[in-house]
Amino acid sequence: MPESAPLLDLPQIEVTIDTDFQTVTPDIPLSTAIALLSQSRQQHCHLASPTETVTGITESKPISFLLVIEAGQLLGIFTERDIVKLSLTSLDWQTTTIAEVMTHPVITLNIALFKDIFAALFLFRRYRIRHLPIVETDGKVLGVVSPESIRQALQPVNLLKFRRVGDVMTRRVYHLPPTATVLEAAQVMSNQGVSCVVVVQIDTDERLHPMGILTERDIVQFQFLELNLATTPLQTVMSAPLFLLDPQDSLWTAHQQMLKRHVRRLVVSWNWGRSLGIVTQTSILRVFDPVEMYGMIETLQNESPPTPSSTLSPGLPLTQETTVPELPREPLLLEQLSTNLQTLLAQPQLSHCDQAEYLNAALQQVIELQKLYWSNESDDEDEALSEAAIAWSEELESLSS
Repeated sequence: MPESAPLLDLPQIEVTIDTDFQTVTPDIPLSTAIALLSQSRQQHCHLASPTETVTGITESKPISFLLVIEAGQLLGIFTERDIVKLSLTSLDWQTTTIAEVMTHPVITLNIALFKDIFAALFLFRRYRIRHLPIVETDGKVLGVVSPESIRQALQPVNLLKFRRVGDVMTRRVYHLPPTATVLEAAQVMSNQGVSCVVVVQIDTDERLHPMGILTERDIVQFQFLELNLATTPLQTVMSAPLFLLDPQDSLWTAHQQMLKRHVRRLVVSWNWGRSLGIVTQTSILRVFDPVEMYGMIETLQNESPPTPSSTLSPGLPLTQETTVPELPREPLLLEQLSTNLQTLLAQPQLSHCDQAEYLNAALQQVIELQKLYWSNESDDEDEALSEAAIAWSEELESLSS
């Protein structure tokens, strides 16, 4: 494989931290919070294509969360998903304060422990969050890492070009007819814990024809505009027409289309409309989860015949303190896995013996991570991850034996 096309080119952590975030005090009313979330802010965004150098452009970025801060301390967080849930209640937006409905305490990551994106990706999945404040030891917020900020920092690496949309897309897609109301869509999003509903027309052959999509962001906008969600049909406010992906499209194609269209999710359609899927910025980042990356290791072994290698030690040095009170094992496991994965991916010329030693060492960490995943995961996508973990563990055991 040419050296100019590295398999693993993880973004620098500094690039993934969004330092331009919106803060509020705990006493602001919900009406003010909705007004803020309905706005956008200007940002200098770096986009890259496979044939072009990185180019800086200025674009408008939606505000998807608010950090509630008082006296320099982070008290809570309020997101678009919270607006969707609250849309189903009878709360008075004018008199209810954000302190009454914000999420607290907030899951954070100390900057000293933020070595690479694996730590953030693990916390996203473990706690089912999409915004991770990065803090100093004294609790001061330095910035926020999100799936969006990581995805925008990705370079055109073979890891994304190699994997297909069908590998990571969610097949459990919630859809409604165009005559359904926005309130019905909000109920589906809140009850099922999803960020969008696809609007479809079903023909006589039971084929689904995607017509549009409604997202959490749309609900925020409608609340700001004071639309009556119970009487507004989806067909009048949905985003349409849709750009559809095919399961065989590469994740790099999906990544580029999200950047180009300023969206966080794309609909996948195949089998002449009989099947639907959703690929999100979070699902794209699944290829960087430790368990998922073993697929790339196996491919490397199949494509690169063993060759004599220099003497290498499979030891896993750890020179800096990585203990977090709430998460005593994860930082250590993630750093060890990162060391093994980057060595394997960066040096495909390793002999089979050396590869087996690294794989055997990494196997122990992935077994521990499986236990941690299982302790907090329950939905279909998470069950799929656990099944994948078992499969890769069995494969790794055979390779290292």
